[in-house]
Amino acid sequence: QVQLVESGGGLVQTGDSLRLSCAASGRTISNYAMGWFRQAPGKEREFVATISWNGYSTYYSDSVKGRFTISRDNAKNTVYLQMNSLKPEDTAVYYCARDTRMLRRGAMVTTTSEYDYWGQGTQVTVSS
Repeated sequence: QVQLVESGGGLVQTGDSLRLSCAASGRTISNYAMGWFRQAPGKEREFVATISWNGYSTYYSDSVKGRFTISRDNAKNTVYLQMNSLKPEDTAVYYCARDTRMLRRGAMVTTTSEYDYWGQGTQVTVSS
């Protein structure tokens, strides 16, 4: 069993930055790709970013590419999402999740069905 806990969300203004963290406990996540998703009110959960198990590959949605950076520290069992130049449309609950497949090659893990463990989410609100 893996427990994922997100933190770092908050209320910021347009153009500000936030760094989200996802701390894992219970079992290691070092052999799994990890992803960030977000869900705005009334909308489906959408893919944001993913990172391969070894950190060598990353992949981003077009809406955040160039503004967000995903990273991981396997020694700390933690994944991060650095969010810069935030926009009101980035407002959502952000979730981290663990890939279902161990040692998957690459970081093309973009659908919710490819993840098995999820955190409870952290709210990010960007005011205009």
